[in-house]
Amino acid sequence: MTPEGFRRIEAEYATLRADRHGVVAIVSWAASNGDRSENADYKEGKRRLREIDRRLGFLAARIANAEIVDPAMQTQRDRVFFGARVTYATEDDREFTIRIVGVDEANLSEGTVSIAAPIARALLRARVGDEVTVAAPGGPERIEILAISYPDPTASRCR
Repeated sequence: MTPEGFRRIEAEYATLRADRHGVVAIVSWAASNGDRSENADYKEGKRRLREIDRRLGFLAARIANAEIVDPAMQTQRDRVFFGARVTYATEDDREFTIRIVGVDEANLSEGTVSIAAPIARALLRARVGDEVTVAAPGGPERIEILAISYPDPTASRCR
């Protein structure tokens, strides 16, 4: 994953840890009110705690197993690799720009695509001017790479 993606996961983890303390306090208060079988605050609090704990476990595993790759350090900037921003044209002359990121970072509305996505796999190692075939839902589609860019390495070191 990219350094930005890793920071996002760490921030979500920290926020959930802080939220969990408040939910525990609510559950504790609700439990002190007596009969738990009819106590909506208690039931809702316990449900929320399960959600938080499940997500915290998932995020902890992701953080522990994360392989952080800084695209700004890419030396072969004329080819598509992890972290590249790629502009390509489809057969019907529509242009799109995507950035290839880790699985947990992908968000098509932000223009980021998982490295495991068919389009990313088709683009890997291609150069500007290359035509590649993408396995699309409507059948194979040819696309042409128009531009490849990576983050500025000097900007990455300053953070």
